[in-house]
Amino acid sequence: MNQKKEVLILCTGNSCRSIMAEALINAKLGDCVHVQSSGVKASGEVNPHAKALLEKKGYWNDKYHSKVIQSVLDTPFDLVVTVCDAAKESCPVFPNALKSIHVGFEDPSGKAEQEYEKTLDLIEKELLPIIKKELCNE
Repeated sequence: MNQKKEVLILCTGNSCRSIMAEALINAKLGDCVHVQSSGVKASGEVNPHAKALLEKKGYWNDKYHSKVIQSVLDTPFDLVVTVCDAAKESCPVFPNALKSIHVGFEDPSGKAEQEYEKTLDLIEKELLPIIKKELCNE
């Protein structure tokens, strides 16, 4: 069996979009990829609305947490994905990453609950197929 491909989802605060992408992609493509997320300026907290949505969908895992980028800088990633424009602009160079891409999503933080659903749906429609195509040989 092939080893899982390593993916990093990078955002600014690592509290909402990147955590949602990490949970969704691990749930849907966990047989071929292992996804982590991190923040350029990690908030240290997971957005409670994002967490509640992920729990409702069955994607949540208690290992998910907001983490600083320094904790993953030395990890050899097959793919680094920035999901917010600010992270794209300030993304450090990952010397061990094979490829970096940007797929931006609007931050639902502070907005109505349905905005979190919309963001998660967009991540599933836009980012999931890219990762599947890039790393899962499908």
